[in-house]
Order: sequence, then C-alpha cells, then structure tokens
Amino acid sequence: MPPATHPTAAPAADLPAGPVAVIGAGTIGAAWAAFFALAGLPVRVADPAPGAAARLDAMLERARPAMQALGTLSAAPTAPVLAHGIGDAVCGAAFIQEALPEDLALKQRAYRDIEAAAPTDALLMSSSSGLMPSALQHGLRHPQRLLVAHPCNPAYLMPLVELVGGAQTAPAALDRAEAFYRALGKQTVRLRREATGHLVNRLQAALWREAVHLVAEGYATVADVDRAVTDGLGARWTVCGPHAIFHLSGGPQGMAGFLDRLGPAVEHWWADLGQPTLDAATRALLVAQMQQAAAGRSPDQLARERDAWMLRVLGLRRGDPAD
Repeated sequence: MPPATHPTAAPAADLPAGPVAVIGAGTIGAAWAAFFALAGLPVRVADPAPGAAARLDAMLERARPAMQALGTLSAAPTAPVLAHGIGDAVCGAAFIQEALPEDLALKQRAYRDIEAAAPTDALLMSSSSGLMPSALQHGLRHPQRLLVAHPCNPAYLMPLVELVGGAQTAPAALDRAEAFYRALGKQTVRLRREATGHLVNRLQAALWREAVHLVAEGYATVADVDRAVTDGLGARWTVCGPHAIFHLSGGPQGMAGFLDRLGPAVEHWWADLGQPTLDAATRALLVAQMQQAAAGRSPDQLARERDAWMLRVLGLRRGDPAD
C-alpha cells in the first residue's frame, strides 16, 4: 500500500495571484508566513506583540533549508513584511490566514477589523486547532468566505492542511482554498461535518489521553510511551493509517477478518481505556518526565531534530516503495 505522494510547489506562474496576509506571528503564524514567502508569495503579517519581527526572521531561517530539501522552495522567494496593523496587512489581500491564539472572542474582534479593510472576495482561513467554523462565522458580514484551514505543525514542513466549512461557508470557498493550498504543494483533507478539534487533533487527543493515563497510573514513563509510538505505531503510520493497519491484520479477509477475530478484544480494550485529568499532580509528573526525556535539549533543539528527521521521512514518502 504505497503512501500518498507529496507534490512539490507549483511553478510561480501557477501560484495564486495577490498577496497573502497572516494575522498573528506566533508559532503557527510565523511558520505560515515563512511557508508562503519561501513559496514565492508576497506576505504581510499583522502582530503588534514585541519580538514579532525577530520571530519571523528566525522562522524564515529555519524553514528555508527544510523547504529547499522538500522541493517547495521557490526560485524567487520573498520575505514576510510586518504590517502596521490588521488593516494594512489585509488591504488588497486575496488570501488571509488567521493564526491568533485559540480565543473565540479575540478572533471575532480581529475578524471585524479584517472585514473593515479586506476585499469582500478575500478568503478568510482560520488556523484554529479546535474551534468550529460556525462559531467563528458569528457576526461576520460575509460569513460565506470563512473556513478553517488547520495545518499540521510546522506549516512549512508538514504536508497536510485540514479544511472545515461552517454552516454558512460557501462550497466555492472550500474549493478555492483547496486549490490555493494544493498549488503550494500541500495535501488537503476535507471534513464532511464540523467537529470540535477537527480531524487531526481529535485523533491526536485520543491517543494522548491514553498516553497520559498510562504515565499518571505508573504503567510506563513518558520516554517509553513516546518510544512505543516513534518506534512502533508511528513507524507504521507513516505509510498506513489506522484503518489500513487493521485491514492488513485481517489476512486475506482484510478488515472483515480482523473484525471477526479481534473485534471483541478491541471493544474490551476500549472499555478499559483511561479517563485522566490534567490536575496539578499529573501536570507536574508530565513536566518532570518530559524534562528527563529531553535529556538537556531545549525545545528549539528538539524542534530542529524533529525537522531533520521529518525531512528524511518525507523524502522517503515522496519516492517509490523499496523493491
């Protein structure tokens, strides 16, 4: 079962016309800004927080070699420009990538400023990791052009963007957003219905809930839980999703054979899964054991190691399976 390919960035002539505005220059916003700029698009960023320019510069430096290795670096890259507020950033922008903190009221206030200055046909794409687009659309004059476009982190490296429409999102807006990201070399998935946490984070949260339970109850350490994923589950997940893995586990009968033989056992496992809470004791345990697992490496060092490994994995995925 060969993995899906990850296309390289489209030639400059195929890139969408018009500038891109990024609202917020935190971890997600800075990564989006670096990705768009290094893909060859003019990018304006709105973020009044101190250090925004330094964060953009640092992310651009980190993203450039990664995108060059992936083949997504444009022959004519640009650099993000820090705008004088939201109005300056979105004026004339065809695509607006909102990447503010996960605060519904904050996002809705920003959307009012965006609608006051942006073209009426500009797409408004939220990077929200869990808020539903119908809630984000509340109070907008043009709610039909808003959707969630949530990236896997970091946006300059990971191929996937999940697209979620709200109750008032126009189908054409989803089509246009999908064409935009795919022209930039991204893979997209569309949710048929909106849900809190969308698709990726719901899957991720389900696994992490059990991971926290196993650590909190003393079954395993943070390091061993993570190793069980990186050297076990995760190694398979790079080429097979959870359904495909169990389909292959069923032998010639595929999924039907797996469900017949192991379906009752899986239901028993489900019933025994934990329901942890992130109370003070659990938080302290996770922090302490994560520090031990990091072995003195800073988050920045770990992020660079992650990027280096992901480039190798994605490079393999872009090629043909070994004979």
